[in-house]
Amino acid sequence: MQVLKILGAIWKSGANIYLDNTDNRIAIKHQDLIPAEVMQAAEQNFQQIDDWFKSWKNASNEKVTLMKMVYQICGWQHNEKLNDWLCTEVESLDMFNDWMIVLANNGWNDIYDDYRQFENEESNEIAQELYNRAVKYAKKGGEHAGQGNNR
Repeated sequence: MQVLKILGAIWKSGANIYLDNTDNRIAIKHQDLIPAEVMQAAEQNFQQIDDWFKSWKNASNEKVTLMKMVYQICGWQHNEKLNDWLCTEVESLDMFNDWMIVLANNGWNDIYDDYRQFENEESNEIAQELYNRAVKYAKKGGEHAGQGNNR
């Protein structure tokens, strides 16, 4: 089973699985919310899950922001600030869509595949601009900071 399919099912259950920075180990909050078959899959794929989390350990803020955007769009983890930004700044939402199209053109056709293997120079340029827009929006206090129309 794909790591992101397992993680997505855990997050959608209302539980949270993450790499605890204090001891560099996988932690789960609200494990009781995870369906038994999903927990069993997580246990059977523990090493791959651990490796996946650790692969993000030294990721740039830009990369983490894009990861959170993908998770928001997939419905795995909700992020109100990102949602507000993308709903307020339509140009940024369109740019995010363009970024995903570039990844799709590079072979990313399954949301449960780690998109990082499909990045290239073009997607990285769009990602940098998206990150800059997100930071600008956050610094302006969020609401009404963008020039886009509300959707």
